[in-house]
Amino acid sequence: MPATNVQALMSLLFFVLALLISRAVVRINEGRWPGGPTLVFFLRMLLGFVFAAAIYFAFYAFAGIDILNK
Repeated sequence: MPATNVQALMSLLFFVLALLISRAVVRINEGRWPGGPTLVFFLRMLLGFVFAAAIYFAFYAFAGIDILNK
């Protein structure tokens, strides 16, 4: 499998992970799940990094640049 396809797959997986994290943040804020402001802060920071990774991998996959084997 070409490395750019792997990067595109990783981008999709990171995006799905970002969706799951954002859903957890919303449910914690609504009070459905246990947690406090510290956990919400941590999850929002994690969400930023995961979403940035999804954008990073997607950009290089669409550009056709292999960043995994450098």
